[in-house]
Amino acid sequence: MVKLSEKELAAWEKKRDLNAELLQSLREMKRGDWARKTEFITQPDGSVRRIITRRDGTIEKDEIIPAEKALVATARAATGLSQAAFAKLLGVSVRTLQEWEQGRKMPSGAAATLLKVASRHPEVLQELAA
Repeated sequence: MVKLSEKELAAWEKKRDLNAELLQSLREMKRGDWARKTEFITQPDGSVRRIITRRDGTIEKDEIIPAEKALVATARAATGLSQAAFAKLLGVSVRTLQEWEQGRKMPSGAAATLLKVASRHPEVLQELAA
């Protein structure tokens, strides 16, 4: 990604049509198009490789998540649900789910147990989400 100078940024902002951009985004979402796609690949040591790919094919992020922090990511990936749908199913906010997935906080109690069920038997949560 190229960083624009102040002058270039101002010129770009001037010619933007935010309404058109928002309408285009809504149409893409309704069609099921994606701007970014996250793929989780379980490694032999229990860690998870997370690859975030943009629609144009560029890789935004490629990282290894340690095994102790990978439970949430693998559970959601196994169900195939979006963050919003998975958080709603668990009864937590999307922000809480993001904190868990990024390893800044760890789920405890019933949430941790439900995540273990989700990772081992994703079909159960998929059925509940339907």
